[in-house]
Amino acid sequence: MLTSVFGSFALLVGGAAAHGAVTSYVIAGKNYPGYQGFSPSNSKNVIQWQWSDYNPVTSATDSKLRCNGGKSATEVATAAPGDSISATWSQWTHSQGPILVWMYKCSGAFSACDGSGAGWFKIDEGGFSGDGKTVFLDTERPSGWKIAELVGGNKQWTSKIPQGLAPGNYLVRHELIALHQANSPQFYPECAQVAISGSGTAQPDSSYKAAIPGYCSQNDANIRVSINDHSIPQTYKVPGPPVWKGTGASKARAFSA
Repeated sequence: MLTSVFGSFALLVGGAAAHGAVTSYVIAGKNYPGYQGFSPSNSKNVIQWQWSDYNPVTSATDSKLRCNGGKSATEVATAAPGDSISATWSQWTHSQGPILVWMYKCSGAFSACDGSGAGWFKIDEGGFSGDGKTVFLDTERPSGWKIAELVGGNKQWTSKIPQGLAPGNYLVRHELIALHQANSPQFYPECAQVAISGSGTAQPDSSYKAAIPGYCSQNDANIRVSINDHSIPQTYKVPGPPVWKGTGASKARAFSA
């Protein structure tokens, strides 16, 4: 029995060391702790949906793709259009893959919101900018991927809530797609609850919206990537619909180092 306990503990530690998740937020200047999947008793009252473990989702059709299997949260962050949302990963290892930040407007209370249907829209993304001559899709240092910025620095990614966004209860979903293993994508999504205030009326139209799962397929060229093959085009299009920027003209992304 003791051996079994230690074995389970080793697996948990190994999983935590190999992968990662959002572990805290700063929203409209206020700090919010994230959920600790391997220490749930220490993080009952959080804004983040309570996911089960650090292991990746490996199928584009898995229902866990939406919020890593998370189901509920007891707290709600508050923010207004134009405010910043920063997510921090306590650790992140891999330098290849995109970052996506999504929102979803709940029709009512968070307790009745499950993120189903084609209501998700992107407010931010980071992809690849390597030149294909010295920096390839699989290059570690320097990496052409925005996800590499999480490997160093403070592992924080900052986005702006779109200007003019209509008020209401929203899920905010941060997603990393790790592509470091050829043709074997790993999805790392987490969701948090944010109540948006203000008098805005803007909502993205259907061309900006998608269902999760459903926004990508397992065999899409930007999901199943032969990352070590330098003969393929060394370009990358972040999956999903285009980023919706609201009524503002400024770029949606800002990175805090």
